[in-house]
Amino acid sequence: MSRYDKYEPKGGGFRAKLNAAMLTADIGKVWAVGLNSSGLVVKGAGATGIVGVVVVNQAMAAGDVVDVMTNGEIVDFTLQNGSAAAAGTRYFGVAADGTFGTTATGTPFGYTVTADRLIVRLDRGTNPTT
Repeated sequence: MSRYDKYEPKGGGFRAKLNAAMLTADIGKVWAVGLNSSGLVVKGAGATGIVGVVVVNQAMAAGDVVDVMTNGEIVDFTLQNGSAAAAGTRYFGVAADGTFGTTATGTPFGYTVTADRLIVRLDRGTNPTT
């Protein structure tokens, strides 16, 4: 189950309210998120494009405040289907649903150092890079 490890709350992200509930099935998963036109966190790009990642450790209701990571580290990292990731892999947020992949589409947001440690460094450029 993925969880935040190194996170500096003043410079490593920001807090915002959820647009929709994060359910039990969402716990421990990494989600690429954006903000909608009301400034609420949504899975996927929303109105802003991918602005960070979220990992929740409990079910949360719409309107609850979450930490959106833009710079930090996530440990016990697994892919959203629960399988192991590979070391030395770059990840990109997919705009439509908040999932992520390894192809150079979407917004680059991080890479693995070891198979279970994801380094989040949100690429603020407008074009994906490889």
